[in-house]
Amino acid sequence: MFTGIVEEIGVIKEKGANFFVIAADKVLEELKQGDSIAVNGVCLTITEFSQHIFKVDIMPETLKMTNLAACAIGERVNLERAMRLGDRLGGHLVSGHIDGLGRVVKKSIEGENQTLQISVPRQLSKYIVKKGSVAVEGISLTVAEVKGEEFTICLIPHTLKTTTLSKKNVGDLLNIEVDMIGKYVEKLLDKGGNGKMTMGFLAEHGFA
Repeated sequence: MFTGIVEEIGVIKEKGANFFVIAADKVLEELKQGDSIAVNGVCLTITEFSQHIFKVDIMPETLKMTNLAACAIGERVNLERAMRLGDRLGGHLVSGHIDGLGRVVKKSIEGENQTLQISVPRQLSKYIVKKGSVAVEGISLTVAEVKGEEFTICLIPHTLKTTTLSKKNVGDLLNIEVDMIGKYVEKLLDKGGNGKMTMGFLAEHGFA
């Protein structure tokens, strides 16, 4: 489990058909083999590490569902270690399981700030609400606007400095993880009877 607060930007040093070797510093502190780490929002397992680099294996399904397959040697990636019990939850609960890919359709620069307008598949758009949370490239962000299958995020100077979003341009694909709470609520409502909350469902779960 992650919070969507990027700890460090790493650099891809090696790339194979099913692995990355990434250079980093901060995220290697207190690291153990088998630990989880989010790379551009994708939860991966560390298989090897040394003083300044670590290796992660990547399953074919992960390459299919995310933008990691398109990452090249030398590319910068957002990194976050898995949260520990007792940590502050600075962003929101992020699982590291990508729901789909979004595409940048518009980029605007407003002084020191930027906004990105992102289109997502229809099956994801229903989970994205104005003022709600969304993880983009592993970054916990607040949705500023929603129009159909597109949403807008606003990026302050700190986010632009400490993540890779400042380098994203129109046409780029982004890893998207919607707020998991919305998915759980939908599942519970569906159990209540064809998407409707019923008195029987409320009574069964102790709410009535």
